Amino acid sequence: MAATIITTEDLREFKMELLDDIKELLNNQSGQITKKWLKSPEVRELLGISPGTLQNLRINGTLPYTRVGGVLY
Repeated sequence: MAATIITTEDLREFKMELLDDIKELLNNQSGQITKKWLKSPEVRELLGISPGTLQNLRINGTLPYTRVGGVLY
C-alpha cells in the first residue's frame, strides 16, 4: 500500500476550498429567513398536519413548545 504525503500547502488549499464552499452555501441561503419560533398555523402548514395532531405532538413531547401570553410557539 502506497503512502500519501499531505503537505501544509495541501491543507491550506483544502481550507480555502472549504471556506469558499461554506461562503457559497451561506450566500445561497441568505434569501431565506429562518425563524427560531413558529406559531401553530405555521407549524401545521409546514408539517401538513391538523390542529389535533399538532396538539398530540405537544402532549407526548415530540414537539417542544412555549406559551407566551395566549400564543403557543
